[in-house]
Amino acid sequence: MSDPQIGRALVVIVDDRVSAGERSDATGPLVTELLEEANFVVDGVVSAPGDVVAIRSALNTAVIGGVDLVVTVGGTGVSPRDVTPDATTGVLDRPVPGIAEAIRASGLAAGAVDAGVSRGVVGVSGSTLVVNLAASRAAVRDGMATVTPLVPHVISELSGLDA
Repeated sequence: MSDPQIGRALVVIVDDRVSAGERSDATGPLVTELLEEANFVVDGVVSAPGDVVAIRSALNTAVIGGVDLVVTVGGTGVSPRDVTPDATTGVLDRPVPGIAEAIRASGLAAGAVDAGVSRGVVGVSGSTLVVNLAASRAAVRDGMATVTPLVPHVISELSGLDA
């Protein structure tokens, strides 16, 4: 007998070359696998360039589509094209800074420098939890290990089922 599904998730890869079809996506399948191991149904993986409007569009589509969790990968650093946190902040109703801080602390402790210096944010938009992760495989693995134990509690609170 399998464990019950926690909820629906969508993965958004923020990468100019992936979205242009110039490079294959290396992290989307990893995030999908980790989400499925955590008992999520993954609706899909979409890509967006490092552009605020494109990222917001992908996030808004996911929220309107009713997914419980959106995990973005990439665009969290300090280069001019790293605008994922800026775009994400624009769609959030409420930030959840403790989770973002835990991702950074855990990533830094694990040696994933890009995770440790990430500007990634975490928050709620409607009834969807949105999580920004840095793009390296180490940052994704560590970030997902930090986030997945917390997500069921957040989804339960957002759905009102914990009352």
